[in-house]
Amino acid sequence: MSGISIPALRQLADSENPNSFANKLRAARFRRFETLVATLPRPLRILDVGGETAFWENRGWAGRDDVRIFSLNLVPEEQRHENIKPVAGDATNLAEFADGSFDVAFSNSVIEHLFTFENQRRMASEMRRVGRAFWMQTPNFWFPMEPHFHVPGWQWMPLGLRVAMIRRWRCGWRGPCPDPAGARKLVEELRLLRESEIRSIFPGATLIAERFCGLVKSWIAIGGFPNAGNS
Repeated sequence: MSGISIPALRQLADSENPNSFANKLRAARFRRFETLVATLPRPLRILDVGGETAFWENRGWAGRDDVRIFSLNLVPEEQRHENIKPVAGDATNLAEFADGSFDVAFSNSVIEHLFTFENQRRMASEMRRVGRAFWMQTPNFWFPMEPHFHVPGWQWMPLGLRVAMIRRWRCGWRGPCPDPAGARKLVEELRLLRESEIRSIFPGATLIAERFCGLVKSWIAIGGFPNAGNS
């Protein structure tokens, strides 16, 4: 058995494929973001915490002269566009940026990759500090299909079982990883957030539920946008 998740499911979840279900959901989500930033002054300065240039290329924002995007990662990408500048940094400590340095602190499906709730709290605090407005999207802990490993109920299984599975099989985008320590790290990196946890680390934020088949698939936390009531 080479993998647990169904190949067709991986195709549906491939955000790099413009025709995939995941990319269509991202496109719909981004239209909401565009509505929120429509009235903000230009040039618009965005800090994309843990983002990728490809995301902005797929959304048609690469090469725009009215938007300046700083894409922050531990290891920055090579720069491909004048208006998208990759920078090195740690999502949990943005000390190199002053308070309110950016019009928007943005993050898409990143905060769940930080291993611990304390790290997630620090990232949220830094986003709220450096951005005059913020947008943070993350999968919902209670949605039955885990979006990274593509195994139903994965996040609810005992840690030891998940480690044993990833050591033997490919699960979604990860594995197989026979090394016990490496497999454990792959599993522990992903920590999906509950609604109550998001509210606690983004106090006062507006939470938007993204639904699939009536269930909340992911959450968007926003704050600081003057026209948030119209989103």
